[in-house]
Amino acid sequence: MPLPRPVHDYLRKRAATAPWHIEGTARRNYRGAIVIPALAESESLFATLDSLQSGPAALRDEFLLLVVVNHRRNASASEVTDNLCTLRKLATAAETLPHLGWVDAASPGRELPDKTGGVGLARKIGLDMALQRLDWAQTPILANLDADTLVRADYLTALCAHFANSQPGAAVVPFCHRPADDPQQQRGIVAYELYQRGHVLGLQLAGSPYAFHTVGSTMACRALDYVRAGGMNRRQAGEDFYFLQQLAKITGVRRVPGTVVYPSARFSRRTPFGTGRSVAQLAADTAPPRLCYDPRCYAVLNDWLRLAAQDTRENPAELLVRAAGIHEQLVEFLRLEGIEAVWPRLYRNHRDQSNRLAALHGWFDGLKSTRLIHHLTRTVWPRQTAARALPPLMLRAGYPAPVDAESQLAVLRNHQIGPACTDCGLPVTSTCCRVPR
Repeated sequence: MPLPRPVHDYLRKRAATAPWHIEGTARRNYRGAIVIPALAESESLFATLDSLQSGPAALRDEFLLLVVVNHRRNASASEVTDNLCTLRKLATAAETLPHLGWVDAASPGRELPDKTGGVGLARKIGLDMALQRLDWAQTPILANLDADTLVRADYLTALCAHFANSQPGAAVVPFCHRPADDPQQQRGIVAYELYQRGHVLGLQLAGSPYAFHTVGSTMACRALDYVRAGGMNRRQAGEDFYFLQQLAKITGVRRVPGTVVYPSARFSRRTPFGTGRSVAQLAADTAPPRLCYDPRCYAVLNDWLRLAAQDTRENPAELLVRAAGIHEQLVEFLRLEGIEAVWPRLYRNHRDQSNRLAALHGWFDGLKSTRLIHHLTRTVWPRQTAARALPPLMLRAGYPAPVDAESQLAVLRNHQIGPACTDCGLPVTSTCCRVPR
């Protein structure tokens, strides 16, 4: 089947393909593709590829595994050496993995640009190039992993089952960081994952349509919705947040049930921010980190979203009077965001309330929600420790509310992922029973 017209137009106008090409498999009728960016990952990538071989053979044969080996032109000598090693090992692995492909964005003349190169561009190259290898007679799927992330045997089965039944065209797979070998590093990853899970819980309680985890190795979508959303961005960090936000606006984001992915808990300083850098900073700090937002920030967000959804008056001055009853800093933030010009325009362009609500969430999106929380954090309620910030959210959600970090994480994982397995006989508070063996 020829490429659908929107895909053809996207590849012509927006794709990142030259000067790169796919090596390895030449097949062009895959049901889906798993794209894995790899920068100096020769020690971890092949464990990820091995974990992807644990699923049903019939499904493995239907998915392209596409690794984008990449670095910028100004990469360190050790990164260059490691990437060239990875390319050699991929060529060997292809002898036994017929559906393995890779993009060489590391050899001289193929490196990523110094200014725009990074994980966003690496993902984009892989996702864009995969579009030409899919079977468009079906409804193909694009999924993202990282080179240090392991999957379970049910990963591909769960992806296919989800998209066969889900109306929204994008999804996130539940994740669980693997335990760190070093106790100090383990404290860091527990603190950071608690922040991630507590933030999503706060957004859920606030009624935000952007209440989902934004972790790169969890993202998946129908390939046509990838194109409709404008494709992956080129950001060096935070590419997952902006990509999922755009998908949420275009098609909606849901959680994939029935599987879990397991990112590494390792340090990394390759990006300006993100999991690895945050873990490194947290592990170096002996005091309990003040990483979590004050629960009152989510209460303000909730009250604002309810007010904006219910207010039927076009006059922004009246809206701001009601917003002042929530908090004066909410009014200050809304003025900074241009509410006095935006609100009348929303009413003029969207007379139907349901359409107006969709437009409201398109304007007051995940980024603005985060900026409101940061504004409140900066002006009113500073960040708190997890022991102080999370119990009110957990109680409001109807969860148990312990104060120690390991127990808090066990509760949030239990509700956001599902109960830990009992096959190994370990208690639910253990992380070991979540890690592939």
